[in-house]
Amino acid sequence: MTPRPREYDESDVRVRPGRRGSRPRTKERPAHDAAEFGLVVGVDRGRYTTLVGSGASERTVVAMKARELGRKGIVIGDEVRVVGETSGAPDALARIVRVEPRRSVLRRTADDTDPFERVIVANADQLAVVTALAEPEPRPRMVDRCLVAAYDAGLLPLLVLTKADLADPTAFVASYAPLDVPWVVTHVAPDATITGLGQVRERLVGRRTVLIGHSGVGKSTLVNALVPGTTRATGIVNDVTGRGRHTSTSALALRLPGRDGWVIDTPGIRSFGLAHIDFARIINAFPDLEPGTADCPRGCTHDEAECALDAWVEDGRAGPAGRSRLDSLRRVLRARSGSGE
Repeated sequence: MTPRPREYDESDVRVRPGRRGSRPRTKERPAHDAAEFGLVVGVDRGRYTTLVGSGASERTVVAMKARELGRKGIVIGDEVRVVGETSGAPDALARIVRVEPRRSVLRRTADDTDPFERVIVANADQLAVVTALAEPEPRPRMVDRCLVAAYDAGLLPLLVLTKADLADPTAFVASYAPLDVPWVVTHVAPDATITGLGQVRERLVGRRTVLIGHSGVGKSTLVNALVPGTTRATGIVNDVTGRGRHTSTSALALRLPGRDGWVIDTPGIRSFGLAHIDFARIINAFPDLEPGTADCPRGCTHDEAECALDAWVEDGRAGPAGRSRLDSLRRVLRARSGSGE
């Protein structure tokens, strides 16, 4: 006789104690309608120093990135939304739940063959390239590459020339005159005051300015003078190599005292890779020359015999300074395609 199949009931179901319910996960994320606006002014190992509130209610809040942001990066200058413990009390930790759309992005790569770009600063308005006129010697190709990055990001460029007591700035300034880049000359006087500091301040008012430069040019000294009470470390240039030690190891945003403006100090750089930048975005920074590229052959680098810009300049359509402007543009383009110093 064939046995009848067994009939199962609830007692046959094994239940593991403490197991979570089987409710399916939702892809919907909380709206965080009550999240507060914040500005990221410091980044250190996954912790973000953020200014929350305004006026008398402004406070410094340390926050971490919320899990829902995934791999989205957060950098100095990002405008964010913050929830949780936003009192600014010691040991309090808030969460950044949203990053607002960026108005500008300053980027670089490790070198010109690196396909991975790194965002340095978000929402800046101006890039101040700090370079010494001596000790160490100026590095024009590095300056050119920083200018390329500024043009690509849509930032206003500014040259800040330090140590003018050691060398005449005339020749260096003249080489950048066709680019119409504003410049300020400074040096440290015998009484330790910085001549030209007032002119630098005037260029920074109302803007978020990124200061960038290689080691030993006096960038940290300049920052300490612009924002008294700042303790950015300063170093000494090596007498043999002419190079300085990297004294600033992390980026930091600092508000100009009593003024509407920010200074964003970045670590000293040895190279500035531009692998991520398209030639077309550079030419856009030269409105007197850009229309002349309409007759260029496809894929033109604007530094070859078939380039239509030469005829554009010869016909006078770029103005009386057209030739020197074109020469400067090509110098910058070569900096984009060549290796940095």
